[in-house]
Amino acid sequence: MQLTNSLQNHWMPFTADRAFKADPRMLVRAEGMYYWNERGDRLIDSCAGLYTHAAGHCHPAIVAAIEQQARTLDYAMAFQFGHPASFELAARVAALTPGNLNRIFFVNSGSESVDTALKVALQYHKVRGQGQRTRFVGRERGYHGVNFGGTSLGGMVRNKESFGPGLTGVHHMRHTWRADQTFVKGQPPEGADLANDLERFVQSYGADTIAACIVEPIAGSGGVLVPPVGYLQRLREICDTYGILLIFDEVICGFGRTGAPFGSQAFNVTPDIMTMAKALTNGTVPMGAVAFDDRIYETISGAAPDNSVELFHGYTYSGHPLACAAGIASLNVYRDEGLFERANSIADKFLERVFSLKDISAVKDIRGYGMLAAIDIEPYGAAVRRGFELLRHCYENGMVLRVGTDTAVLAPALIANDDHLDEIVDHLRAALEQF
Repeated sequence: MQLTNSLQNHWMPFTADRAFKADPRMLVRAEGMYYWNERGDRLIDSCAGLYTHAAGHCHPAIVAAIEQQARTLDYAMAFQFGHPASFELAARVAALTPGNLNRIFFVNSGSESVDTALKVALQYHKVRGQGQRTRFVGRERGYHGVNFGGTSLGGMVRNKESFGPGLTGVHHMRHTWRADQTFVKGQPPEGADLANDLERFVQSYGADTIAACIVEPIAGSGGVLVPPVGYLQRLREICDTYGILLIFDEVICGFGRTGAPFGSQAFNVTPDIMTMAKALTNGTVPMGAVAFDDRIYETISGAAPDNSVELFHGYTYSGHPLACAAGIASLNVYRDEGLFERANSIADKFLERVFSLKDISAVKDIRGYGMLAAIDIEPYGAAVRRGFELLRHCYENGMVLRVGTDTAVLAPALIANDDHLDEIVDHLRAALEQF
């Protein structure tokens, strides 16, 4: 077969595929805070890959660890066999997680981490004699990946509308953004009462039918919706009262984005289950994980006969040696370079610069917490049109930007300095003022 256009065979994820192939944006090299395209142009990365590269791109220590592991052990069967690095990485992750979230299950992505969390929640209730707990509660504008469980629990309509009804027994709380609380830096002062939506479902369906409630500490892909003061605490209180498991999706918030190891610690609320991915390996090898409270593991494990499989779930590449090597090296870098502490120290500077864009007429709202911020821009015509134009303008002028509909999301690597922050905001100002 004659290949006339090498771009045609790859069907791209979450991309305007036809538009991209008519005008490609190819990234061919990366280092630190920057990408380079096929033309040789340098572009500052304003979203750390896809919230993935907390330590910047191509960190030498992480690259070296992956290379060494590939020469030593390229793969170890994940079922009934193990390798030392997966146990080391699990111990390292458990040392960062709050409370008793000490049991770590490895997967390959954030989407898989969410489906794993949901399945374990169901099994936990079943072995406790409460198998009727099969309902799940998510939240509007939440994002929990693209597998059937995460798609069903997520609250982003375009991610769901083409794929049928999804899981049954799923309910959604209201999101936490309020039109009367715009341009709030940090946590909105009001809105904790929105957590009472969970209690309404208890009253409507019975507490003993609800298995778990899942939320992102900060709803990232839904537009950086920072939780109101007291909101997460109220969710924790309701879950404790009615025996509902609380799941935090920390795929974006985890590994320093909030100035703490996880959003859980930043907001001082400990869930029963925590999902993670992205910066776990600094984005270099696909990997995710789920942290479970000790009592969940012990309940499921203790219910199984000796020498039998306790959890009939897993993936061929769970705890892959290269991913584990990348994870261990990444955690070493985060520790040795003090990146979580650095994020905490520069967050105010970052947010101050982003909020300086408030004077631009096209800007409708700005939100942010830690090293994560969003800018809503005034739409015109079809939704996403202006956001897509902003993305393209920034690319042509030296910046890679993450947009969702008509919202620009900023999440620079934690190695960013003052000059990098200025460069990012200057690019945005130049683009937004054209609108």
